[in-house]
Amino acid sequence: MPKKQNINSSRRNFLAGSATVAGAAAAASVMPISIANANHTAADAKGLPSWTSWKKRSALIIHSDKGMETHRDAIGESVITPLRHVYIRNNMPTMSDAQIGNRNNWKLTVEGVKNPKTYTLAQLKQLAQKTEATVLQCSGNGRGFFAHKPRGSQWETGAAANLIWTGCPVSAIVKDCGGVVSGAKFMTSAGADMPKQLDPMKALVERSVPIKAHKDSLVAWEVNGVAIPNSHGGPLRMITPGYFGINNVKHIGKLAFTAKESSVKYMKSSYRISPIGKKGSQYPSCWEMPVKSWITSPLKSAKSGNVVVSGVAMGGTRKASSIKVSVDGGKSWKSAKFTGPDMGKFAWRRFVFETKLKPGTYKIVSKASAGGKSQPKLRMENRRGYAHNGWLDHGVDVTVS
Repeated sequence: MPKKQNINSSRRNFLAGSATVAGAAAAASVMPISIANANHTAADAKGLPSWTSWKKRSALIIHSDKGMETHRDAIGESVITPLRHVYIRNNMPTMSDAQIGNRNNWKLTVEGVKNPKTYTLAQLKQLAQKTEATVLQCSGNGRGFFAHKPRGSQWETGAAANLIWTGCPVSAIVKDCGGVVSGAKFMTSAGADMPKQLDPMKALVERSVPIKAHKDSLVAWEVNGVAIPNSHGGPLRMITPGYFGINNVKHIGKLAFTAKESSVKYMKSSYRISPIGKKGSQYPSCWEMPVKSWITSPLKSAKSGNVVVSGVAMGGTRKASSIKVSVDGGKSWKSAKFTGPDMGKFAWRRFVFETKLKPGTYKIVSKASAGGKSQPKLRMENRRGYAHNGWLDHGVDVTVS
């Protein structure tokens, strides 16, 4: 049995730092729902796939049986996104309880270290624990704004969530395994959810990220205070804070430190930010998320007089440092203020901006800054509609009466 380590940012210390955060996490959890029910209840939820029937239908836009996003006005209702509101994007079918078996016996194989090991989930819980609030965002969030309508779900703002994860720090695993081998440049995670009859080169969800990311990463078994539902990658999921969702590999079964990036399709050719009409492994991968923000209220209408504009802002791997709002489509800007608890650099911040508006139509936009960089006005045109953080498209047209 691995020796248990004390991690400063433990779940207890993290939540004790703010009663507000603890309350938000409790409200955002799915405590009344058992793990089995959270994935397989045949509840009356018209429009939802049976394996997500525990979700709140009115909070979601259904794109397909593998993709659903959160309504824009349901994202900013709380600091932590309730699991029933959280988007889903799957590349593989969700694993069933029968496929997973006893969750504590789930295995994680670790390679590319001096002393390779295989851990059970129960052993990882005894090795070390850490809790981190992070933004989970699909790399295609904002794809619906692209004029050329790229292939894939036409997400606007709802393929993103702010969640609290608890798991074992990858750094603790590395230490327990004697350190990484010489020459390792990438941390590579592979899911165990691929049907056996498929070709791994085409279907295995395996992602490599720069090895520096391992210092902040964790293999998580809990989200918002409950065991990670199967539909969100349980029983064990890689969480790489500040990186796009595809790098947060679901149902992780293998962790390796490698000299080269994985050669499977999901790494070599998919999730590459390439020019329209072109593709290939020579283009940048969807790794770190850029600074981004958007308005969550009002969205269509407001009463004249005092109007409170609210939204969310995030900095990717850097802390969101400031936020500005414009009610005239970006012609003039004023500083807004962050509100609610600061949950760390990987989490988003809610913001508010109070202004007086007369009857008329207003283009309301927001612009966040982080790490010395601000959101650009326009989207970065690319083939698959990835990494959109342009503030103009994310604005809302509001009629004040």
